[in-house]
Amino acid sequence: MQVGRYHRQEIFYPIGKEGQEKLAAGRVCIIGIGALGGSVAAMLAQAGVGYLRLIDRDIVELTNLQRQVLFTEQDVEDQVPKAEAAREHLSRMNSEIEIDARIIDANPYNIEKLITDVDVVVDGLDNLETRYLLNEACQKNGIKYVYGGVVGSGGMVMNVLPGDGPCLECLLGPLPEEGSYDTCDTVGVISPITNIVASYEAAEAMKILIGSESLLHQAISVDAWDSYTEFFDVDQDPECPVCGKHQYTRLEHRQKTYSASLCGHDAYQITPEDDGSFNYDAVVAALEQEGTVEKKKFFTTFVNDEADLKLFPDGRAIINHVASGEAAQEVFAKYIDRQER
Repeated sequence: MQVGRYHRQEIFYPIGKEGQEKLAAGRVCIIGIGALGGSVAAMLAQAGVGYLRLIDRDIVELTNLQRQVLFTEQDVEDQVPKAEAAREHLSRMNSEIEIDARIIDANPYNIEKLITDVDVVVDGLDNLETRYLLNEACQKNGIKYVYGGVVGSGGMVMNVLPGDGPCLECLLGPLPEEGSYDTCDTVGVISPITNIVASYEAAEAMKILIGSESLLHQAISVDAWDSYTEFFDVDQDPECPVCGKHQYTRLEHRQKTYSASLCGHDAYQITPEDDGSFNYDAVVAALEQEGTVEKKKFFTTFVNDEADLKLFPDGRAIINHVASGEAAQEVFAKYIDRQER
């Protein structure tokens, strides 16, 4: 008798056929489809999770291939956005599930829309600012959130379960100042730790979807190079501004445009308010009068003596070779925002 795709998973007694049916009905949003998010997405796709929403703003680059398992050299050559490349590869991995790829930046304007129709959000991010924003959005909307982070050879994992324990800010404290903490851009990262942390994240997401009693209620700290794993309790802080006082300042702090340094890049991303009025074709046509324009499938590049940027259909731009967010904002104002007026 021929066995089904998920037979080995169904005979694992904590899941069984009933659990497999719950996975098939499950909806997961993964924000950040790099080393962590890509590995999580692959494991959940293989496990038969019925709906995966993939959120990422970046394009596949050569330096990604050292640790990001979903991508190939061809993706680099074709400059495919990570979310789209992941969708293509995962669809070939499992054609039975729905994969919703979004080539966008998660920000205060859209993050609640991205998460409120899913069962669990999994963290594949590479920056703390967006993590703290995601923590607020999940707390406000009662969405379960699996946190995972890596740097160097170490990583951490914790479930954030609104109404049932601490949140990310209880674990990490107030958001530290930029430049005061290690990042993959400053101390590097190795692929064994990304896969270890991603495995824990994927397992916790599966447990959430099937309602397992084995759900992790501690935090995990693990180091792949120094060979240790530690489980520790995190107390919920009654004075925590997010889960204690229900203050959502990052969600409510909305500006006309946002600048963000891209980890591992000499570049800043500018994300404008998404009010539906951006005319991508008109701006690209105007840029053709200002410098060299190359239209690609998912974005347009623009270069002249003053600017080097990538423009996306949602109005977002990556400004290359700038030293600060303020400098990137100036380029954006001159070459993108000006065209909209």
